[in-house]
Amino acid sequence: MTESIISLDSINPIEFFGVNNGKLDLLKKKFPLLKILSRGTQLKLSGAPEEVATAQEKIGQIISYLERNGNLSENYFEQILGDEEKVDNFKDRNSGEILVFGPNGRNVKARTANQKKMVALADKNDIIFAIGPAGTGKTYTAVALAVRALKNKAVRKIILTRPAVEAGENLGFLPGDLKEKIDPYLRPLYDALDDMIPADKLSYFMTNRVIEIAPLAYMRGRTLDNAFIILDEAQNATELQLKMFLTRIGASAKAIITGDLTQIDLPKNQKSGLEKATRILKHIDGIGYLQLDEEDVVRHRLVKAIIRAYDAAKEKEDH
Repeated sequence: MTESIISLDSINPIEFFGVNNGKLDLLKKKFPLLKILSRGTQLKLSGAPEEVATAQEKIGQIISYLERNGNLSENYFEQILGDEEKVDNFKDRNSGEILVFGPNGRNVKARTANQKKMVALADKNDIIFAIGPAGTGKTYTAVALAVRALKNKAVRKIILTRPAVEAGENLGFLPGDLKEKIDPYLRPLYDALDDMIPADKLSYFMTNRVIEIAPLAYMRGRTLDNAFIILDEAQNATELQLKMFLTRIGASAKAIITGDLTQIDLPKNQKSGLEKATRILKHIDGIGYLQLDEEDVVRHRLVKAIIRAYDAAKEKEDH
């Protein structure tokens, strides 16, 4: 008699167990000599060693498929249990695009060509710059990549930061405690996390500093290691701030810097450091660079038209 506990943390457990545990019942029928118990996001197998090993292999195939594709019909679940070749023969057009499973089975995936390129760049490089207008999904995709890395235990924590430009990096004159002062500037990062992590788990991660959200000024003097770090709205970081951030990155960390060079909110006497950073760093091995455009906009259909209109107006003004 042997026991094995299999974690389902990397997938949506509902997709594995099925409606009213329909798929779990199929698994039990396939292995009648095993005792199979489900507890939250864990599956416990008990029985003869060879039976447990065979079940582990089949369950591993199902988990791998769900990690790639996000969903799995009951019919195909049964086919995998009966035929190993079905896993390789069945190809899904969306394979590899799903990054994380959000609450209620929501699939978060790269939706445009450049977002997919961003995922590929992040897999190959430790630092990437993703530059583009609002609504192109650069921040959302970056957060999804960070959550995926945390779930896969590739990093121990996520650090999300933004320059709090509207408050002059001071924040002291605003009412309330520190959290109340900085939350308005970091709200987009919270919104993205809400789409990807259940509320109770997100609260736990935030309380235990597994996920940390803070203004860029609070990064000074730290070494950010074993972490996935995102600097959002980097066009509002000065040259010194951006250099400070980039030199905080530890040996076992990944970083994504996102920004929109057309929306710089710095005072006129301060210059954005993002343009210079991308220009002098993007050819370094291990640093990736991506330019997104209006074709990547995934917000309201009018957003693309608005971006084009502003670009056209700026061209006229420049001439």
